[in-house]
Amino acid sequence: MRNKIPRVPVREQDPAIRAKNFEEVSYGYNEAEAVLEASRCLSCKNPLCVPSCPVSIQIPQFIREIELGNFKEASAIIAKDSSLPSVCGRVCPQESQCEGTCILGIKGEAVAIGKLERFIGDWSRENNIRFTDKAPANGKKVAIVGSGPAGLACATDLARLGYNVTIFEVLHEPGGVLQYGIPEFRLPKESVVKTEIDNVRALGVKIETNVVVGRTVTIDSLMDEEGFLAVFVGSGAGLPKFMSIPGENLNGVVSANEFLTRNNLMRAYDPEHDTPIYVGKRVVVVGGGNVAMDAARTALRLGADVTVAYRRTEKELPARVEEVHHAKQEGIIFRMLTNPVAILGDERGWVRGIRCISMELGEPDSSGRRSPVPIPDSDFEIETDVVIMSLGTSPNPLIASTTPGLDTNKWNCIVANDEGQTSRPGIFAGGDAVTGAATVILAMGAGRKAATAIDRYIKDFS
Repeated sequence: MRNKIPRVPVREQDPAIRAKNFEEVSYGYNEAEAVLEASRCLSCKNPLCVPSCPVSIQIPQFIREIELGNFKEASAIIAKDSSLPSVCGRVCPQESQCEGTCILGIKGEAVAIGKLERFIGDWSRENNIRFTDKAPANGKKVAIVGSGPAGLACATDLARLGYNVTIFEVLHEPGGVLQYGIPEFRLPKESVVKTEIDNVRALGVKIETNVVVGRTVTIDSLMDEEGFLAVFVGSGAGLPKFMSIPGENLNGVVSANEFLTRNNLMRAYDPEHDTPIYVGKRVVVVGGGNVAMDAARTALRLGADVTVAYRRTEKELPARVEEVHHAKQEGIIFRMLTNPVAILGDERGWVRGIRCISMELGEPDSSGRRSPVPIPDSDFEIETDVVIMSLGTSPNPLIASTTPGLDTNKWNCIVANDEGQTSRPGIFAGGDAVTGAATVILAMGAGRKAATAIDRYIKDFS
């Protein structure tokens, strides 16, 4: 009868109210809702959800414990594989990973694995549950560059193995993209991000902020002068891309990266902070990924009328379906098959509009993907005060340029194998620094693989 129970809906703020505040949109499950949703799980003998999880959480086991009301046991199961359950339960694309392979999803609705993970992460925080068991200290030092998801995951696993781990973070707050990239209404910083980073610190991991690796220190100086036997580079991909179209140098054109950093890390949305941020009355966000949705929904909450311009159809939108749904509920306008060709300015050098061309999807290429092609003589203008470019990001070349022998590809991504080993012995890398901009959970998976490889490397080296 488990497959007859409907998926338990998640309570949310009313769209008209939440569009004017930065409080979290989703309330998550309470205990009764979590137990009921957990009772839908079939406890498959060969669960497809586990191999679909980049960090291999034992999903049926932790859900079973929730069904029995054993929340601490469920938390312990997740903690073996993830140090960020409250984060991942909120921001991971479960619909294309664990939930996407759930057997119940074939003919109905998948188990809400992400919402159950969030419930356990939040329950653990509210009940001060923390798991700090680790192997005896071995006295060997490992450096981590970047305190985002990849770095935190790598540091957690290495600390549990007994290593002396130090994370070096360029910003004044740890968390990487969790701090600067994801808005408060999706991922609360003080209650969720800070708590889960403190859990990593509780394992003995040291975090040094305001350290620019490549300037303050170099990877070679960490290894040659400070005694680190290995270094993991999880510095992310924070260098924004632009379109190289006329008018991109006008006042009022910003990258989504800068816009979100000002709002999230530097709290521009809070009147008590002095960080300036400008949205005018109208904003156009160019792009269709999760970052574009975050930028659009942030601009809306700051008081602007917001339009998202995307050159393909809604079917091809790379953003999570849930994020698009929330954006539409809140009143954001979507202009599909629309591609900017120029940004228009006034006599003062400020944005006054954006010229676009209509697109259509051409014939499929060898991979089956249909590329957008311009429709001749279909130009039109959208009036706007601000244009936010959300076209993806690439890694900052600073680390590679100051580390001799560290190979990169044409996109400035560090070249590493599946285990994170780079072209330099003892230097490992993973997450967005290797793949370019991707997801939190994929970065965590790369960090965990690299931790295993670093442990093996140091034991062989010793």
